[in-house]
Amino acid sequence: MNGFSDVRLALHSQELNDYRPTAVRTVRSNEADLLAGMGRLALYRHRWTSRRTLLELTDDQLRDIGLDFQQARVEAMKPFWRP
Repeated sequence: MNGFSDVRLALHSQELNDYRPTAVRTVRSNEADLLAGMGRLALYRHRWTSRRTLLELTDDQLRDIGLDFQQARVEAMKPFWRP
């Protein structure tokens, strides 16, 4: 490789290291971002549907997202108005 390619690769890898997707943020900041971007009813609907979806996931799928059945059940049983 030439020097120019090395610099571009180094800069690109630094951008990748600095990038933090929304899903990596904490729940509180993610909820704040959602609330800022959508109405309260849309946020409640999002919570309701995502919590109900947790109950439909298989054990393998739950393990992929770092939860077990009990943790998923506790989260799914929360009322939609609670973060």
